[in-house]
Amino acid sequence: MNILVIDGQGGGMGSQLVENIRKRFVDAEITAVGTNTVATQSMLKAGAHHAATGENAVIVGARTADIITGPVGIVIADSLYGEITPKMALAVAQSRAERILLPMNICSNFIVGIDKLPAGKLVESAMDRIAEIS
Repeated sequence: MNILVIDGQGGGMGSQLVENIRKRFVDAEITAVGTNTVATQSMLKAGAHHAATGENAVIVGARTADIITGPVGIVIADSLYGEITPKMALAVAQSRAERILLPMNICSNFIVGIDKLPAGKLVESAMDRIAEIS
């Protein structure tokens, strides 16, 4: 199972995802793509098998992933304070992969009906979904 984790800013959410995937799905191949080098390094330190940075890395990674996970902003152009380019959002949205998106109500995107759950709970829920489909 090839899991692509995408994150931006400081990579905090992505790092939590990588750590939890490593613990729970030991056979999974984890590729981390950061929208910037800080996010990439953070996810690499968390245990990603492979890591890259930037728009083209998202586009290429989305082609081969079985699962793509990260904050919901990875499918919204100009989100994550402008770090997600239209090409990135399109690549994730059009990927054949199952997308497991964590609802983060930031960057002028508000998801109605989502309680303010702590990041740990969101990551736990993402792990449960990966288990269901793997």
